[in-house]
Amino acid sequence: MGRCDYCDFYSTQTGSFGRGFEEVREQFVKRLLEDIRSKLEGVAFVPTVYVGGGTPSVLRESLGRLLEGLVRLLPNTPLEFTVEANPESADEVFFTTCLSNKVTRVSLGVQTLYEKSRKAVNRLGDAAIIRESLAYAKRFFPHTFSVDFIAGLPFQDEAILQNDLEQVLAFEPAHVSFYSLTLAEGTPLEKRMRIRKNATFTQRVDDLWLFGKDLLEHAGYIAYEVSNFSLKGKESLHNKRYWRMESWAGVGPSASGTVIDDEKGTGVRLTVKSDVALYLEKTEHDVEYLDRDALIKESLLMGFRSIDGPDEALFLKRFHKPIEALIPQTIDAWRDKELFEQNRIALTKEGILFLNRFLVEAFHEVCAHKQAQPV
Repeated sequence: MGRCDYCDFYSTQTGSFGRGFEEVREQFVKRLLEDIRSKLEGVAFVPTVYVGGGTPSVLRESLGRLLEGLVRLLPNTPLEFTVEANPESADEVFFTTCLSNKVTRVSLGVQTLYEKSRKAVNRLGDAAIIRESLAYAKRFFPHTFSVDFIAGLPFQDEAILQNDLEQVLAFEPAHVSFYSLTLAEGTPLEKRMRIRKNATFTQRVDDLWLFGKDLLEHAGYIAYEVSNFSLKGKESLHNKRYWRMESWAGVGPSASGTVIDDEKGTGVRLTVKSDVALYLEKTEHDVEYLDRDALIKESLLMGFRSIDGPDEALFLKRFHKPIEALIPQTIDAWRDKELFEQNRIALTKEGILFLNRFLVEAFHEVCAHKQAQPV
């Protein structure tokens, strides 16, 4: 199976193992379940589960064994259990498998239905397959399925984006993740478009994203985070845990997990080596230690992505200082510009559009605050 030309996620070809796909697939699922069992030792409660960061639907019948094994290992029934899929591998069998294994939510990587755009970035499948998969999603997960879209793809304009969104919203997804195209360095698309990666290109992508944002909000989808929209009460609980910087475990090659020590205000990030062959034998991690300053910055970065802002009580518990005591000048300046809420610690809907600029100012003040502290 190939991958899209804009994708910089880790992937590998099963042919490189000198064994058949089915043999590698079965061994991989077995290894995943061993790893999950190890990660869950001593864990009393798992709030959410997310099977993705790739295309688990390509596991086909092995997906059922993975989900069955995972359900047996969990200490409780999660509040939310999501599985990702690409439409070309999300058929009726896939949805039946998910539903019979306590999955509560499916996320489909639609991106676009426009054939010229799909072919330009090496997307598999076609519009007919996407519509069939969406019909299954509505049938099996009528109130909880999610779709992904990208603004700024080759050949895409406002009319094409509007047609895409209208077709997909007709199936009534509960949630839409809507991203701007990012030309990740070294990807085939970035290499082809390097000469065009300039201010004009960036402005075109931004304009298309804003146009799509308006369409989604007009259709009743709430922008509850920078790139995520949902019907009321249908936000992704798993993603909200990321934005709160809660602890999570990552399982599988290239997966990343973070364990936060709320008492010390520090954390440890464990990222599994991006090597399937190695993973089939043992789990090795790259380790990153997050000191207090690093965790403060990550907490601000993730927290302000949400329209609700960072979790103030959790921030105070971890760092023993309220957010407004660390970045008072930044908050005041952005309130003066009417881009920061007056009665709570959060950017306004307009302010979130300038999140990166806000974070630059906030991080600068955090550093200045640290330097001003007595030794």
